[in-house]
Amino acid sequence: MMLESPPVLTIAGSDSSGGAGIQADLKTFTVHGCYGASVTTALTAQNTTGVQAVYGVPPDFVKQQINSVLDDIDIKAIKTGMLFNAENTKIVAQVLKGHFDAKGHVPLVCDPVCVSTSGHTLLHPDAVDTIIDELFPISDLITPNKAEAELLLKQRNFPSRIANLQDMVNATRQLKTLGPQAVLLKGGHFVASLEDLANVSSDDTQVIRDDLLDENTNILRVHGRKEQHVDSLIVDVLCASDNYITIFARTRVQSTSTHGTGCTLSAALVSQLARGIPLGEAVRLAAAYTHIGIETAIPIGSGFGPLNHIHSITPHLVSPRTKTNPYPLTSSLIRSSRVIWKEYIRHEFVVLLGKGTLPKENFIHFIKQDYLYLKYYARAYALLAAKSHAFAPISAAIDVVFSIVQESSMHMGYCAEWGITEDELINTSESPALTAYGAFLIDTGMQGDPMKLVVALAACLLGYGEVGLWLKEEARAPDSWVQWEGNPYLKWMEDYSGDVYQKAVKAGLETLESRAESDAPSPIRFADWQDVWERCTRLEKGFWDMAMSLDA
Repeated sequence: MMLESPPVLTIAGSDSSGGAGIQADLKTFTVHGCYGASVTTALTAQNTTGVQAVYGVPPDFVKQQINSVLDDIDIKAIKTGMLFNAENTKIVAQVLKGHFDAKGHVPLVCDPVCVSTSGHTLLHPDAVDTIIDELFPISDLITPNKAEAELLLKQRNFPSRIANLQDMVNATRQLKTLGPQAVLLKGGHFVASLEDLANVSSDDTQVIRDDLLDENTNILRVHGRKEQHVDSLIVDVLCASDNYITIFARTRVQSTSTHGTGCTLSAALVSQLARGIPLGEAVRLAAAYTHIGIETAIPIGSGFGPLNHIHSITPHLVSPRTKTNPYPLTSSLIRSSRVIWKEYIRHEFVVLLGKGTLPKENFIHFIKQDYLYLKYYARAYALLAAKSHAFAPISAAIDVVFSIVQESSMHMGYCAEWGITEDELINTSESPALTAYGAFLIDTGMQGDPMKLVVALAACLLGYGEVGLWLKEEARAPDSWVQWEGNPYLKWMEDYSGDVYQKAVKAGLETLESRAESDAPSPIRFADWQDVWERCTRLEKGFWDMAMSLDA
């Protein structure tokens, strides 16, 4: 059974300015729901501009601190940071070995801190061999940055220059031969590109694009991030116990609030391990926490300030909104249902429509059923207005209802262009697919949580926006399979890719995200949202299945 607040120990130096060292570790432990204990190996006089002085704690007192903690508290995971010199390093390794032999091994993360961000030496040169020989063999994971990795490799006569992503991959495997169970080479000092990621792809390598836009998310790119900085990525490279490589890629954040980043990442990682999270997922979560900490930091001091350690002091199932990810809930929903989402927005109906080869009878059947769907859609938004408790969301929902009523008139005119009379349209029977979808929308609206209804309605709004943008983007490609000019369905494509509809998509994204931000979900509630999104996405696919089969 996982403890609610597992005790975690950091053995490291202090930071009088509070952004790195044991101060950063303890803040990070707390935010991750862990109880933090600390052993101080060195005292520093430092601030955001640099390290002014370092005072090493005597080895005997380091030993006494460790024993004092381990003899009394059932520590579930340990991290080491700045150890200062060979004597302290040796005593730390000896005490931990003895503890593991007597009471069993717990996860040990070694962050081989050698040099501060400002360039100040934090580890005596004679301690490097001691770390490799004494500490690495009992470590589950080591977390060097680029400079530290090069120093460690050079110490053991390996090729040490790390100039590109392939060098990082090679370095992790070489570092692993020095004794640790796994190696995480932190990439904060190195920039990669999507092309670099493609070049290192192999059967024993996977890439986790955690902060990058997935395929089929044009709506997020167009309405949120504007540009995907594919040539400015931060990558962390993990070589696991089986030598399998995992590369964690994220968008680089331009910031001076990077003091203590390495300490924070390893502290977040050991917190996840203490909670029983598998190593790969622990790295992903720790990297995400650190990344958001940098992006949400408020500048402190006149140099390289600390990141924001407390951005998640209240646990969030939905990440905070940032400039690089303004739509975290939508990203999460799409990612959680990526298979059915792709089947929906790249449906055969859409592809044939884009080619201009969709049989006329299928399109006519679709637009007749779509007219009837608008009634359900309007009723659902009316329910949303009734369930809202402030004038702004009430007004917004009512505005949508009026827009749908206006759209129904335009839709009737569009149907007339395809030879469908008003009488035929009004008297069209609902297909089973439409009845199932409409009933689900109304049923969702009748339940207690208005946010579930917002999520349900978003699947249609965002999906059609995605389809419109995808077809328009594909049409611009050389020798495109999309026929734009002369396509009998051009008006449909223009409508859903056009400014009016995309403005509605952007407003819908903002509604979805702002509501989630102001009323963060519990795990059960968030699971409900995911279920509603997945079901509506599946019902949307079923709607196009109906159009293709002419099911009445």
